[in-house]
Amino acid sequence: MCGIFAYLNYRVPQTRRDIFQTLINGLQRLEYRGYDSAGVAVDGSGKDHTASISLYKKTGKVKALDEEIYKNNSIDFEAELDTHFGIAHTRWATHGEPSPLNSHPHRSDKNNEFVVIHNGIITNYKELKKYLVSKGYDFESDTDTEVIPKLIKYLYDNRENDYVSFSTLVERVIQQLEGAFALVFKSIHFPGEAVATRRGSPLLIGVRSQYELSTEQIPVQYNCSKSDEQEKNLLNRRGSTNALHSVHDRLAVEFYFASDAFMQKEIFEQPESVVNTMRGRICFDSNTVILGGLSDHLKEIKRCRRLIVIGCGTSYHAGVATRQILEELTELPVMVELASDFLDRITPVFRDDVCFFISQSGETADTLMALRYCKQRGALTLGVTNTVGSSICRETDCGVHINAGPEVGVASTKVL
Repeated sequence: MCGIFAYLNYRVPQTRRDIFQTLINGLQRLEYRGYDSAGVAVDGSGKDHTASISLYKKTGKVKALDEEIYKNNSIDFEAELDTHFGIAHTRWATHGEPSPLNSHPHRSDKNNEFVVIHNGIITNYKELKKYLVSKGYDFESDTDTEVIPKLIKYLYDNRENDYVSFSTLVERVIQQLEGAFALVFKSIHFPGEAVATRRGSPLLIGVRSQYELSTEQIPVQYNCSKSDEQEKNLLNRRGSTNALHSVHDRLAVEFYFASDAFMQKEIFEQPESVVNTMRGRICFDSNTVILGGLSDHLKEIKRCRRLIVIGCGTSYHAGVATRQILEELTELPVMVELASDFLDRITPVFRDDVCFFISQSGETADTLMALRYCKQRGALTLGVTNTVGSSICRETDCGVHINAGPEVGVASTKVL
């Protein structure tokens, strides 16, 4: 998985050192996702810092990138910038070997007119690359991502007038892309502007007197927006229809602890997670369980004729583990399906089915596709997730939050 992080300080004076430190800190908090290289893009040096973009890329750890940046004597780290937009990326190679050329951010040309960071896969990149090569564009990497900055430069060079906005150009680009992606763009032609868009891949924006964007669902000391993916990819400072909601009641991830690894930390948190999951939901006086998220749909659930439990990986095994008790309690047939296999078989789903979708992150791609498949066939959909505001939470009819707290380790311990 790639990780993307961007930071915009708008009329908040920051030194170049502070900006680099914010971007590096953002990447370090995405390290657990796995990666083989990292890179950042910031405004260039000089009096008019917005007239150029500087790229810094390195294979290996984020720490190696940090050290490489501070070895550069041409950077004025103490220069104070009133408004600045920087982007950062950790890459796990899917197209091309790990190398600085294949690392993100990718650029449109040698002048770095447009740069982009990308999480996802562009499935039609070969066709786009062939077309752009025929128009005289040279490629320097083996990645699918490089077609994106080249394509936006082609559209900019061939724009109908000088009043085309940055977001309009990005919209035209994504109309040509196939696949799943989360993208953040930066350009010398639109200084101080941040444009982000997504299809399939998650993307959050947080506001705390500055903007930060990330593909990760875990809140890390910032607020997030609950913007539907159908909404426009530009969040304007004025006249915006997006609503930002405080998430101060959600626990931020603690990154400094005595344990040697996230997995070890989360194993120690298992007792607390079990208590948090049950808190307020079990009435021992009446021996009942109260799940408020299901109350509006209880009549439909009681009328159903079959239960289908769908998940991937650990979530699938959790479904298998609970199948027997579900059958005993409901006296209904219970199917437990691996999401990818469920889709491949084009499994029959009916209006009197209740489909459970289990996902710790709420963003598992195959599970999301299975959810949309079941919704198209009229089934009642129910989400079981550990992440408030995730895609599965938003798209299901009802659901239950596990409330086990953030789980960062790849191996699911406390949530399972």
